[in-house]
Amino acid sequence: MTTKNTASNRPIIIGVSSCLLGARVRFDGQHKRERYIADILGDYLDFLSICPEIGAGMGIPRESVQLRGNQDSPRLIGNKSGKNWTLKLKSFSRERISKKDFSKLSGFIFKKNSPSCGMERVRLYDDKGSMRPNGIGVFARAVMEKYPFLPVEEEGRLNDIRTRENFIERIFAYYCLDNLFNGGYSGKKIIEFHTVSKYLILSHSQKHYTELGKLVAKIKQYTPAQFKKEYSRLYMEALKIKTTVKKQVNVLQHIFGFLKDYLNSEDKKYLLEVINDYHKNLVPLVVPVTLLKLFILRHGVTYIANQIYLNPHPKELMLRNHV
Repeated sequence: MTTKNTASNRPIIIGVSSCLLGARVRFDGQHKRERYIADILGDYLDFLSICPEIGAGMGIPRESVQLRGNQDSPRLIGNKSGKNWTLKLKSFSRERISKKDFSKLSGFIFKKNSPSCGMERVRLYDDKGSMRPNGIGVFARAVMEKYPFLPVEEEGRLNDIRTRENFIERIFAYYCLDNLFNGGYSGKKIIEFHTVSKYLILSHSQKHYTELGKLVAKIKQYTPAQFKKEYSRLYMEALKIKTTVKKQVNVLQHIFGFLKDYLNSEDKKYLLEVINDYHKNLVPLVVPVTLLKLFILRHGVTYIANQIYLNPHPKELMLRNHV
């Protein structure tokens, strides 16, 4: 997938806290525009911009708010007035995430540290004024509870290249998974999808690949709804586990195994040297993957050519270009 529109002709849409896209909706009338999200991801993804505090009826500018009380059910309280915004924000959250456009999302990027949007480590105050950084924003909590498999991240964590790569890979995977189950339930299509997902899953978790294989083998024992829920859970749970150089090398060597009978001794030696260079952190992952794709294309190895692992996201995002 290299454009906003894929073969299904449906755009890939993610939700984004409005301030991260440049909207002046913060309590002080300012924004927190993130160039990477707005300008770079914007070339490949469509955005659903949401500011839950504005949606709940708070004005611009407005007093800042904070989370107070216990971790499981905090209150959203105005810092100066003491006004309780909890019920209004919860009401807005339930209504907003129940709309049809929200169900079409393939991910969400939240504003970090926000008492409404922060997905972790938000300041939480007890009634005595003591603070612990273990809160979850009211809106973010509602999203994660309603859509437990949806890829979510905070903009600050996307500065880490491995976290960014993992998150974006999950967005595109979630989109493909959603297309699979919403395009008409078919055992044949599910088996085909599972087959082309093999090395993508293995690059994250051997355990989950084994469990998914057992699930697919027993597909007839499940109702469509049961199978969709369990397969989606295991699939997205697997991809959330960050890959490692060791896991990637294992996958690269497996793919190399399908090419051995097509390559001469010099090509085999060179390809293994490149994989070894990646193992030593001398070259980025894009180098051995590109070389494998070249040989796969040249020799017409169809089974491997269709693996999602080889093209999990647009190459222009250069997510595999780091050492």
